[in-house]
Amino acid sequence: MERAIGGADGPAAGVGRGPVWPEPRAVAPRPVMLRIAVRLDRRTLRGWHIRLLDQLGQGLGRRVRVAWVAGEHGLPPNAELLFRLEAAIHGLPRPGLATPAEPVALAAYGADAPAEDADLVLDLSGGPDDPAVTAPPVWRLDFDGMPGEAGLLAALFAGRAPVAALRGPDGAPVAVGRLGAESHTVMLAAFEDYLARTITLIAAALDGAASTHLPDGSGAALQPASRFDLGGLGVSRRAASGLARQVARRLYALCFHRPQWRVGWRRVVGPDLIDLRRHPEGGWTDLPDDGRRFYADPFAIAHGGSVTLFVEEFDYRRGKGVISALGFDASGPRGRPEPVLELDTHLSYPFVFEADGAVWMIPESHASGTIDLYRATAFPGGWVHEAVLVDHVVAGDATLLHHDGRWWMFATVRAGGGSYSDTLHLWQAPHFRGPWTPHPRNPVLIDVGSARAAGPIVARDGALIRPVQDCRQGYGAALGLARILRLDGDGYEQRVETRLGPGAAWPGSRLHMLSAAGGFEFIDGSRRARARLLG
Repeated sequence: MERAIGGADGPAAGVGRGPVWPEPRAVAPRPVMLRIAVRLDRRTLRGWHIRLLDQLGQGLGRRVRVAWVAGEHGLPPNAELLFRLEAAIHGLPRPGLATPAEPVALAAYGADAPAEDADLVLDLSGGPDDPAVTAPPVWRLDFDGMPGEAGLLAALFAGRAPVAALRGPDGAPVAVGRLGAESHTVMLAAFEDYLARTITLIAAALDGAASTHLPDGSGAALQPASRFDLGGLGVSRRAASGLARQVARRLYALCFHRPQWRVGWRRVVGPDLIDLRRHPEGGWTDLPDDGRRFYADPFAIAHGGSVTLFVEEFDYRRGKGVISALGFDASGPRGRPEPVLELDTHLSYPFVFEADGAVWMIPESHASGTIDLYRATAFPGGWVHEAVLVDHVVAGDATLLHHDGRWWMFATVRAGGGSYSDTLHLWQAPHFRGPWTPHPRNPVLIDVGSARAAGPIVARDGALIRPVQDCRQGYGAALGLARILRLDGDGYEQRVETRLGPGAAWPGSRLHMLSAAGGFEFIDGSRRARARLLG
């Protein structure tokens, strides 16, 4: 489980073959050397522009040049003051993606190159359209329909996850993604997460791998704003006028309050949560803790005639997560969770599954830069490292699925900064040990509302139901149930059918994961609580 700043299933018939997919939009053949002109405003140049151009310039068959223009929709002047204060108070590194930059930093990209000599214009200036210019084609970036970075700031103060859209000359989306942030209390951290994922979206669009819609269809309804009045950012203006007071309130919340994570369980009598699509009438029973630790990321497995629950155990005093396990019988938990796997790095999301006559685990340990496979030699303990499945990747919540004779791995990947929760990558392999091959359309999805896994994928009535985290209101804020519509070597599609949040049956502020085995069902989440001084 990642916190913000401050079972393998058998094949399911019909999946990947049922829907009829629309033909992709025709794309004109590109020249051998694609000449890209990037429109920027000298007054609003930031670190993310430099990183973007460096990344685009590394692509084979591309020549990137800069064209300076006058934009209209930069951030309000007091935004930089807010960012500097937050960086100083929270110890955030600077310079970063949101830091203002000097135009000289882009001298290598032939500043003032005429856009008319390009094959494609990427307009990041937020400047007005010129209807008289029809060639070369222009891709324009907007956030929630607002050009420029002001749309990101507006989304931050409104508490919503912004939808980034890169649009072609006709206004139709070339690429769409709902952006995520690990922190919703520190504006600078969230803003830089959004900028990092914007780079991912643009790069994916140029590689032809980006999606033009969101799983819930909301992206298709967005229209670019014909004009944008900064006065519309009344929320951010009010925030800026009381900046010191707002920062003080955020600091108080971070210092004196923390999420109290907990696991809930119940015996399943009748339909389970996937069939109910709502909380059960009887509610949930909390797995007790001693106040010096919390439990999260429940994964259950029926093995050897009984149910064993694996969880992340986070000890506040040690500041690190380990994987613990406990057994369940007909009356509920037997004792308390006991550690079964501990490493030097933080561990969470203990994805457990049974295959080839053994029990296996893929715990999350993004700090290692690998996705690793472990085998139990003395279940539920005795875990030994078996293999590195994927190397050189910062991945979250790796989840396996056996489908149509192949193994698939789902994980959210953090590349170049940004959120851990909004960018879904896939790999496939002939066996769960590998070798694992990345999907050619990675990232297959950029959506903070449904990219990150929330437990094992379940086969139900000929369909595959994927539990997902809806992080639009923060990490693990709600649980989504997404139907996998397409899963093959050429593409991936899912549709979010249900969103479940906390309520009377599960009080608190988060509903994060879902797992079930042997007649038991488990969820987790959190409520806000005053922090204790631990001895």
